[in-house]
Amino acid sequence: MRVAAVQFEAGQDVAANLATCLRMIDAAAAEGAGLVVLPEFCNHLSWYDDRRHARRMACRDGDDFLTAIAAKAREHGTYVKINVTLARDDGRTTGTNLLFDPQGTLVGQCDKQTLMGSENDHLDRGSAAGPVVDTPFGAVGMYACMEGVAPEVTRGLAVRGAELLLNSLNSFATDEASLHIPVRAAENKVWVVAANKVGPLLPAEHLGSISAGLKVPPEWLHGAGESQIVAPDGTVVAKGPRTGEAVVVADIDVTTSRDKRRPDGTDVFKARRPALYAPIGEEPAHGRRAAGSRQITAAVVRGNDLPAGVRRALAAGARLIVLPELQDAATPGILGGLLAGTEAVAVTSVLDGDAHVGLVIAGAGVVGRQPQLHAVERLPATALGDRLETFDLPWGRLVVVVGDDAVYPEVFRVATILDADVVAVPFTPAEDWELRLGLPERAAENRLNVVAAAPLGKESAFYALSPDFTLWTQWEGPFTGRISHPVTTLVPADQEVATAPVNPAQSRNRLVSRGTDLVDGRPWRLVEAITR
Repeated sequence: MRVAAVQFEAGQDVAANLATCLRMIDAAAAEGAGLVVLPEFCNHLSWYDDRRHARRMACRDGDDFLTAIAAKAREHGTYVKINVTLARDDGRTTGTNLLFDPQGTLVGQCDKQTLMGSENDHLDRGSAAGPVVDTPFGAVGMYACMEGVAPEVTRGLAVRGAELLLNSLNSFATDEASLHIPVRAAENKVWVVAANKVGPLLPAEHLGSISAGLKVPPEWLHGAGESQIVAPDGTVVAKGPRTGEAVVVADIDVTTSRDKRRPDGTDVFKARRPALYAPIGEEPAHGRRAAGSRQITAAVVRGNDLPAGVRRALAAGARLIVLPELQDAATPGILGGLLAGTEAVAVTSVLDGDAHVGLVIAGAGVVGRQPQLHAVERLPATALGDRLETFDLPWGRLVVVVGDDAVYPEVFRVATILDADVVAVPFTPAEDWELRLGLPERAAENRLNVVAAAPLGKESAFYALSPDFTLWTQWEGPFTGRISHPVTTLVPADQEVATAPVNPAQSRNRLVSRGTDLVDGRPWRLVEAITR
């Protein structure tokens, strides 16, 4: 199956935008694509005077714009996925994904559930989960832009059987292409085809004044391009340029999405435990704990001489020390002795009978236990925990994610709902995407600091929250184009001791844009596929 993602600029002239859409579908069809994915808001620039203006410029069911798209799908005998604003008969105006089949028939549609910034002023949220559409080449799910910056929408589609996810974007954020798009493929073991815009995302006549007001160079207010096609292991198999129109094509086998096994044979979908994820589907609570410390030093310690490594970490001022998983039974006692007289804690895990248990260790000994929550084929442990614990420390709230629990996005989502500031991960990564995509995304989408310790021979990492978050607040440093991405410090595979700062207080700031909270803004009413 050959698929295509097309990227282009859309402005305020609806007729010109339609002409561009049709031309780009033609170009993709000329490349042999049997499925073409277009960007978000193809009908009009996402900039409106008010809600009435947005509704006036929106498409209607069966109007000339959508009729022309359907006719083009029929002309080329190809599937076309497009995203437009749609004026609904019930008075709502929505950002809507539409899928036309090779006969030009509308076979699937869904409304955007999580709106970004000013979209909240002009559009209405989706009120139902999107469908999984059966096609001759596999089961298809659709989402749009901000819905891919958090895990719920894509996870729900994958759990309901989607094998190919189609993402339409209207984004200037460069971390879409580097992180948020490919991670949804890897964590769900599905294919993703994502089409972003290029060119100005704001009216040309306002670009200069907005740029000056935000202190952001105008080129950063353009669509970030880099439309891409991603395999189920997170590999980007084809990607467009940062700027300029492009047709990105690849030949894919959608059936490879049906294998949900880890290298040890664990089926990560069968091992899911929906009852543990229930907080994701609960209405967000009002009020939060006071912020933790502005910054602490964290450490990763591993190797043959753990006592020496712990002493080095303490000498460097570490207050949180994370060791790899599966230490021997004597290690907790040794660590307790080393930590006596300090405020530092260490985190690791041990096999305890038929359970794999994460431990929080202080000078007084073991002060916290977190059993692993998901079954794995690689370990004999069969006794699983029944909830995620939190541990309140002088500098903030800690959660421990044990071993292979780290590949489940739901676990970190629950951690942030429980008001965690820092997550310690003693584990052994088995797939390339875990450190490259998985853990940085867990930090980004949940606003969590993450410290991950793997055995020698594998990289470890610190993912610290940056105060430079979103475009809508004053940045401490120059704007980089990355809107929601942690500060990453990788620890080389042969390095025994490493330290880095993490920032507990930054977990309080979850507003990725005006009116869009990364956690409380989740579509909590529509997550039954995840929690039941």
